[in-house]
Amino acid sequence: MKPEVLLELLESAAEQLKVRVSYEPLQTSVVHGGLCRVKGEYRIIVDKRASAEERVTTLATALARMTKVTKLDATTVELPPKVREVLRMHEPAPAKPAVPGPTRPSEPGESGRLVGGRTAA
Repeated sequence: MKPEVLLELLESAAEQLKVRVSYEPLQTSVVHGGLCRVKGEYRIIVDKRASAEERVTTLATALARMTKVTKLDATTVELPPKVREVLRMHEPAPAKPAVPGPTRPSEPGESGRLVGGRTAA
């Protein structure tokens, strides 16, 4: 599917989900926009100088993230199978559980309390 067509479908999905999409000139060359909340409402800001492919990626990533964060059931919105597939591809990865790092055993007589940048004994 052409990026321009997919972009229109994603914009329609955002509209159905009551998410405002705006195209603004962004100052960064790495990120092409993303999801934010303005006055309690979700909004997706996309760099208007981004290519159609970059816009699709930005919108799909933001919509996939929003549906995860809000626990919104995207199945209630009528989306073509291709759009659902794109959203699944851009879902955030599940968070990995934190693994505790190695700890340093306390030295004899060390209380572990910091005083003036030094450990107090």
